[in-house]
Parts: sequence; structure tokens; C-alpha cells
Amino acid sequence: MSVSKDIIIALDEGTTNAKAVALDAKGHVVASFSRALAIQTPHEGWVEQSAQLLVEASLEVVARAIATVGVDRVAALAISNQRETVVGWYRATGKPIAPALSWQCSRTAAFCHQLRENGNGPHIKAVTGLPVAPLFSASKMRWLLDNTPRGAELAATGEICLGTVDSWLLWQLTQGEAFCCDYANAARTQLMSLHTADWDPEMLALFGIPRAALPTIKPSSGLFGYTRGCPSIPDGLPVMAMIGDSHAALFAHGLGAEGCVKATYGTGSSVMAPVASARCDVSALATTVAWHDGETLVYGLEGNIPHTGDAVAWMADSTGLSELSQAELAHELNTLPRSVDSTLGVYFVPALTGLGAPWWDENARGMIHGLSRGVKRAHLIRAALESITYQIADVIQAMRVHPGFTLNALMVDGGPTKNDWLMQYQADLLGCPVMRSDVAELSAMGAALLARKALFNLTTSQLRQYLPEHVTFSPDMARHARLQTRWQAWQETVALLRK
Repeated sequence: MSVSKDIIIALDEGTTNAKAVALDAKGHVVASFSRALAIQTPHEGWVEQSAQLLVEASLEVVARAIATVGVDRVAALAISNQRETVVGWYRATGKPIAPALSWQCSRTAAFCHQLRENGNGPHIKAVTGLPVAPLFSASKMRWLLDNTPRGAELAATGEICLGTVDSWLLWQLTQGEAFCCDYANAARTQLMSLHTADWDPEMLALFGIPRAALPTIKPSSGLFGYTRGCPSIPDGLPVMAMIGDSHAALFAHGLGAEGCVKATYGTGSSVMAPVASARCDVSALATTVAWHDGETLVYGLEGNIPHTGDAVAWMADSTGLSELSQAELAHELNTLPRSVDSTLGVYFVPALTGLGAPWWDENARGMIHGLSRGVKRAHLIRAALESITYQIADVIQAMRVHPGFTLNALMVDGGPTKNDWLMQYQADLLGCPVMRSDVAELSAMGAALLARKALFNLTTSQLRQYLPEHVTFSPDMARHARLQTRWQAWQETVALLRK
């Protein structure tokens, strides 16, 4: 590898933005480009995106990053992606069969309910580590086949491909020469056995997904293929890492150090802790693959929350704050909760398309509880922000059941973490330090680190020099004791919602 080829470009394809980040030999961000992505909700509970626009936006930002740093400096590409979102496409043309079904989409709730009614839930959890929920990819793949002419037939012969976003982007970057996904993304489909680390025949049969339609599973760090035939992107660039965005963020926080639990605050949130085994006995949480670094398969214990930043966005829209500029909105979200001492007894449970971990109730719908005449916009905004911290605390409470789980610090990232009030409230609620990475490109950085590991044959410990600094919010333990009463009241409000 030429020393002049020092740049890794990481494509971070998220729910609301496609971002390309160029990182140099020291792991520093030297260029970043993003393009907004639209979300469609054609029916209640349905959430989808244009699969074609996901590709167009992704290729555009990668091309801009390459043009900025110069192709002669680009050593490799890496991909981090929104997880569980599913794309189906025709193998012959590479054209999607339908919109991409978002991870937030709950259109398969009835199918998942039937699986639970039939008693399949415990076995699915034992094999895949995942509870039965519309969040995961398998039921979405089944829906696509059921709603595509000759869908099952074409999938059985391999004429229809089904994949998570990483495999869809890789297919397009390589013009169909590579049809792969990584272990972390495969583990989110509900079709991979944690115990064999391969597509599971029983799960494929249960969900009606032919193996011929699925990608090859590979380590997160390693060669996936080479670019070919993409406008403004040179042929021959190696794709050296693929991984789900939440997993990539955990890797970039601390390379999987024990006791460092990660929470990504975005549209929704992922709370993930590295664990040593594939034990699946915490029913409220998912056991998953955190990553495969090319040498070792690392497991993760995870809770997924559909509406965290999304809850604040909904409340901002409902109270008129969304009319402000982004800078003005950020200022208001930081100052409004400080301007009042409490929410005046208001609790907002943002089950806008159902509840995720640890409740797993896709039929639940949102509630604003405890309204009184004195409640103003500041109280409602504070209630929305508090709801993020309570949901994350609920997941961590469930994690404590897992043998060997420890919490030394909560490592956080994502847009909402820029809100200092929110971070301090989270630290005080949990009673442990909250360590914020102010690197906006943390998921991209994690993917780039995995690519660098494979490119230069590094050990995981050798990557430590590239890790970003963190800002620490230390807990006020006196306030921690007081907040336990509010957290209990929150849980009682959730219980009301589920009656």
C-alpha cells in the first residue's frame, strides 16, 4: 500500500442523511459531505424510503469526498448503515422491487403477533437472540415477497435479492459483483443463528425466506469487493468494512472495553453493551453480534428504542418550534428545559409507532399524561427530553439481569447529545458518568477503523491511538436519589399506556 494512500472514506448511510466522511492516516476527519433523505409514511405505522434515492444520495456524497481529497489518496471505502431496514431488488437489473422498508416500520405487526400467538417467540429468541418484533428484517422481507408478483418464486431461484442496507449499497457500488453483508447486519435480520453464525434453516422456513435470495455473510473487517461502474467514483477502490451504524459507534467509543456501555441518540436510540457470550436469557433485550473484527466474533446486548430524538422532533413540531432555524431550535431545546424546575407532572411516552425495548409492544401508541392548566411549552419540551433519558434507563435496568454486565460509564453519541442539559439529566438519573463523543462522525469513524485494521493488518489494540476524546458529565448523586421517584412515575405512566 502506497504511503500516499492515507485516506479512508466511510459512507454512513443513516435514516435521515447519507454522509461520506474522509479520515486521514491519524484518524482525523478531513472532509465530510451529507445529503438529506426523505421518509414516507403512506399509512399509519408504515415507514419507508426510496431505495433508489438511498443509492443516489450515497454515491453523490462519496464522489464529492473523493473529489475533495483526490483519488490518489483514497486507500479504501467503508460502510456503516441504518440497520434492519430492508431492500428487495431484481438480480438481473439491480432495480428495487419496492421502497425500502424502514426499521421504524410496523406494517408487519399482525404477522409478528401471529408468530407469538403460535408460540414461536421463545425459539426465535433462543436461535437469533432477538425478540419477535416488526423492527427486525425477516418479517419485512416476508412482506416484500408477499406483495411482489411471483415474489416467493423469484426469490427461491435467486432472481430477487433481499438484503439490509449494507448489502444494497455494496451491490450498487460493485455493479452486482458482490452480494454480501457483515455479521453485525446479518444478526439483525432474525434469520441468522448466533450459535452457528450462519443463516438458520429453521428461521428461513419459518419466515418463508429462500436462502438463494440472501447475501453471503462476511466479517465486518475485510475485503467485500471493488467499486465498478459508478458515476464519478473510480473503479477498483476496495470496500474494506461494512457494519451497522450503532455497532460502528460502539467500536469507535472504546473498541469493546468492558463496562463501557454505548447509547446512540438519533431518530431512535440503540443502547449496546459488549458481552462475552451469545446467552439469550434476558427476554426484554436482544443479544446480537457487535462485530467481527476479522479475528474474533464479539457479541452485544442491546435494547432498541424507536422514538428518542424523534420524540423531541414531534414535540417541537407540535409546539411550533419546528418553524425555527436549526440553530434557533437547538438553542431553545437547551434553554427551555432549564427555564422550569419540572414538567409539572407531565410525562410523555413517545410510542408513536409502538414501544421498543424493554417493552416490545408494537400496538402501544403515544401518551401525554398529567396535563394541567399551568403546563406551557417549556414543560412539554422538558417532558420530551426527559422521555429519552427514562427510556435509556429502562433498557439499562434490563441489562443488569445479564450475568457479567457492568456499567462503568455510558458512552454517548448522536445529534441530541449536543444538548448539555439532556446529558447532565441522563448522568444524574443513572448515577454514573456520561461520556460524550463530540465527533459527529462516530459511526463513520468506527467503520473506518475496521477498514484500517484490515488494510494494514493491525490488531484491535493498535487502533486505540485513533479513538476520539470524550467530554464527561459527572453525576450529582443527591439529585440521582431524587430522580428515582420521577423515573418510577414514568414507568407507571408506561404501564397505563399498556393496559
